[in-house]
Amino acid sequence: MDFTRVDPSAAAMSEGRLKGIGEHLERSYVEPGKIAGCLTAVLRSDQLAYLHIAGQRDRERELPMTDDTVFRIYSMTKPIVSIALMTLWERGLFSLNDPVHRFIPQWKGLQVREGGSYPEFQTRTPHRPMRIRDLLTHQSGLTYDFMQSTEIDRAYRKLKVARPVQGYTLEDMIEQLATLPLEFSPGDRWNYSVATDVVGYLVERISGQTLPDYLHSTIFDPLGMCDTSFSPRDDQLHRFASCYTRDGQKRLVLQDDAQSSQYIGRSFYSGGGGLVSTAADYLRFCQMLLGRGAFNGQRIISRKTLDLMTANHLPEKADLASVAMAGFTETDHEGVGFGLGFASKIDPVVNGYPATQGSFYWGGMASTLFWIDPIEDLAVVFMTQLIPSSTFNFRGQLEALVYAALD
Repeated sequence: MDFTRVDPSAAAMSEGRLKGIGEHLERSYVEPGKIAGCLTAVLRSDQLAYLHIAGQRDRERELPMTDDTVFRIYSMTKPIVSIALMTLWERGLFSLNDPVHRFIPQWKGLQVREGGSYPEFQTRTPHRPMRIRDLLTHQSGLTYDFMQSTEIDRAYRKLKVARPVQGYTLEDMIEQLATLPLEFSPGDRWNYSVATDVVGYLVERISGQTLPDYLHSTIFDPLGMCDTSFSPRDDQLHRFASCYTRDGQKRLVLQDDAQSSQYIGRSFYSGGGGLVSTAADYLRFCQMLLGRGAFNGQRIISRKTLDLMTANHLPEKADLASVAMAGFTETDHEGVGFGLGFASKIDPVVNGYPATQGSFYWGGMASTLFWIDPIEDLAVVFMTQLIPSSTFNFRGQLEALVYAALD
């Protein structure tokens, strides 16, 4: 992505109104020290309409935010890995309704918790086995350790399920999960979870390659995403951002130092949240999505498969508000559906924000986000490094600001 060619008029957007995006972010977040820095890019009709860079990528070393800053994208990994699995589906190597235990035999006979706590659970047999579709749609019965709401997520914390400690692998996670019951019968509810980490494991089992190798050969290399990987390379460390959180007094404090990061030399290839990337790289991924699966002559996935992935797969076309089990996700619940790795806007009026019906998106724990609006031929990428993503409503504010700038 050439960040030197910014042309709002070629994208039929108001330059004056676009400037309001950066003014708002600097005035409300960067200058008061609520975030260290941020980068916002708006793409429309294959034109870079807006680019705003503010603040610092590393406060401790007083390093500025730059257009080639490397960010932890956390759950913005999920759409990439979901696309990867579906490229294998396009080759006829599995069915969405295949039981997961076809590829993970030790999961055959997984039970559902009825009572008790780890390690003494009372369980029952689920209504049906977990399907691959359930993993992609977060209807698998799995959970996350940080949900802080059930005995199952408490067990995840005790066992450190999917925690990227040195030497931990996808195989370790699979073996741990084989010993634990599910939160609910697959297909009954929606619950944000380690399901996409399991999707990454399936990519390995079905393709015969490691997840990093498959992502590079199938997505990153064809799209020219040269800065995206599971660990920053040595030559990237000088532009790797530090990550921050807020203390009890709402002061910004260091959460993960760029130069001694937990991301350096990782062995756990988290399909749910492990990638680092740049805004330019992620915009290339977005351009592929806007191109209905193709970009720069490289077809990653078919347009019909992408249509299937971005459709609402929730039962009876419900929104998340009616089927989600836990409160936390990377999206609002009202007026939002969920497909195979993406949230989708199914009712902007109920949702309360202006992205077009049929737009699709996700975000990451460090407050990064993106969305794709096929009707408006629009893609937006926002990068910062603040945990958790629920701290500020960046998505809602950016939706209002970006759509106000359409001519």
